[in-house]
Amino acid sequence: MPKRKIREEKPKEPPIPGEGETIGVVEKLLGHDKARVKCFDGRVRLCRIPGRMKKRVWIREGDYVLVSIWDFQPEKRGDIVYRYLRDEVRKLAAKGVITMEELSEE
Repeated sequence: MPKRKIREEKPKEPPIPGEGETIGVVEKLLGHDKARVKCFDGRVRLCRIPGRMKKRVWIREGDYVLVSIWDFQPEKRGDIVYRYLRDEVRKLAAKGVITMEELSEE
C-alpha cells in the first residue's frame, strides 16, 4: 500500500470586507435560515444564511460573520458570506480592521 502524503496547509488570511460588505456579530438565530446580526456600521440587519453554508458551516450566537449587504434594502437586509474563527478575529484586530471597542462590546 502506498503511503499517503500529508499536506501542510498554510493558514489562510481571513477575508477583509470590500465594497458592499461589513463585519457583524450574530445576535440571535431566528430559524428558517435567518439570523439577526449587529453590524459594525451601527445597523441591525436580518441576514440570510445561504444554502451553500447551511450544512457546512454551523453559525452560533456571538460568532463574527462577514455580511454582504443587499442592494435594494441596505439598511435592513444582507447575506452571511463567511464565518470568522477566533484566530481570524484576532488577525483582523491586529490589522486594524476591527477595533478593540467593537471586540469588547461582545
